[in-house]
Amino acid sequence: MLWSGANEIISCSEDQKICCFDPKGTMLRELKRHSHWVNSMSLSTEHVLKRGCFEPGKGFEGKDKQAKALELYNKSIQHHKERLVTGSDDFTLMLFELPNKVPIKQMVGHGKPVMHVQFSPDGRYIASGSLDKKIKLWDGYTGEFMCNFTGHVGSVYVMSWSVDSQYLISASQDSTLKLWDIKTRKLMMDLPGHADQIYALDWSVDGRLVASGGKDRQVKLWTH
Repeated sequence: MLWSGANEIISCSEDQKICCFDPKGTMLRELKRHSHWVNSMSLSTEHVLKRGCFEPGKGFEGKDKQAKALELYNKSIQHHKERLVTGSDDFTLMLFELPNKVPIKQMVGHGKPVMHVQFSPDGRYIASGSLDKKIKLWDGYTGEFMCNFTGHVGSVYVMSWSVDSQYLISASQDSTLKLWDIKTRKLMMDLPGHADQIYALDWSVDGRLVASGGKDRQVKLWTH
């Protein structure tokens, strides 16, 4: 489930539906369905909504933090409306420009279910991870395919972006994390350490730390 910048709750489910609700729980609209379970969603504004009034290198500045957070949100949608991407067991992604019900594009290319999708903080890119062991990079505005990141030898479960959108880190069934350079489109670093599959991953809003959690019952912190 996600909160959008328009103060709507967006949910997805095994019933193939993507639904938008108001804060009272009234359904406002249902977006075009996938043909199988919907596993993951991400908003182009997700990062700016998460960080609020925080700015990298500046911290939480200003007395009116709510006004600052609103300013940063409005800046993020100044040129492009809020977008939603979804990933499904039907091997596809769908890119929507909210509040439209029909997708801009159905994104095809994975050979197995898509487990995780995530917009880059600047909204320029979408990353998708799949049981086919691949990570795909897509254009965040058009949904066009850009490149594959290959290197994991197990299913890719989750990914996270650096705050500057220059790096992507992925976690896999193969018990490793991998750090990818978006500019060069190459693997920067292989990060072993977990003893089993890695299910959870997040990059801190200040860009300094990555946290990962796995089936080995360990939470690890990594420095960038």
